[in-house]
Amino acid sequence: MKIPTYFLSSKTIGALFGCALTATLIGCSAINSAEKDTQGLSNDAKAAVIAPAPDTAFTPDAQREKKVAYLPFQRAWIKPSVDFKAYQYLVVAPVNTQYMLKMDWIHKLSSVNYVTNVKKDIQDVAVYFQNQVVSDFKNDDDQHFIILDYPTQQTQSVLQLELALIEIDPSMPMLNAAGWLVVGGGTATGLINQRAAAFEGRIRDLSTNEIVATFADRNIQDVDPLDLTRLTWYGPAKQVIDQWAKEFVEIANRKPGEVISAPAAFSLNPF
Repeated sequence: MKIPTYFLSSKTIGALFGCALTATLIGCSAINSAEKDTQGLSNDAKAAVIAPAPDTAFTPDAQREKKVAYLPFQRAWIKPSVDFKAYQYLVVAPVNTQYMLKMDWIHKLSSVNYVTNVKKDIQDVAVYFQNQVVSDFKNDDDQHFIILDYPTQQTQSVLQLELALIEIDPSMPMLNAAGWLVVGGGTATGLINQRAAAFEGRIRDLSTNEIVATFADRNIQDVDPLDLTRLTWYGPAKQVIDQWAKEFVEIANRKPGEVISAPAAFSLNPF
């Protein structure tokens, strides 16, 4: 029988927190052992602990993608001899969500109204993704690219970044909100839930309409013992999206020989 949270004593709440902390330590031990430094996982370590998402039709010739050592993404293909430094402008296209709508968990929801709300949320997350990428480029001190709002503003020396969200795992409390403080329930399970998000991307030369690069990545949100972002199904994805936006800017500013590293997938930060 579930005990209402307002009847729990301070000792009981302390015990629950201890269970959650233990679950975090157990669930993260394998990943923490792969850390190469205190700042985060190396790209090699990320490849060892996070499996890539399956390919979708969004990326043409995805089979030619491979791991590029200096990029934080799991797979990438770059047209030989393309010089990205020769481009001055960048358009960030609206984020594609059609592959997200095919995820199994969406179709298992029993409420038609809830499915409708989730579809709206997916569009909101896509807008957030596009806006975050645009904002990070515009606020970048180096300003390698001038951001164009519309591709018709300029066609020469313009790249278009085209992104598709292909996966966002729902948080556990979205599926069982009432059990989030029950031992063995939502909180403990959510602590070791991967909470992954994945995207695919293309870069297009607007003067020729040719795709000059493709890439894909799946990443995991940082885990805290009592992470309130899990109370919305899409909350965990925003941290991943923020990191991707940052990585796009870092790649644009990359110097020869520089490695853009993936961040730590997990950390232990209870307070």
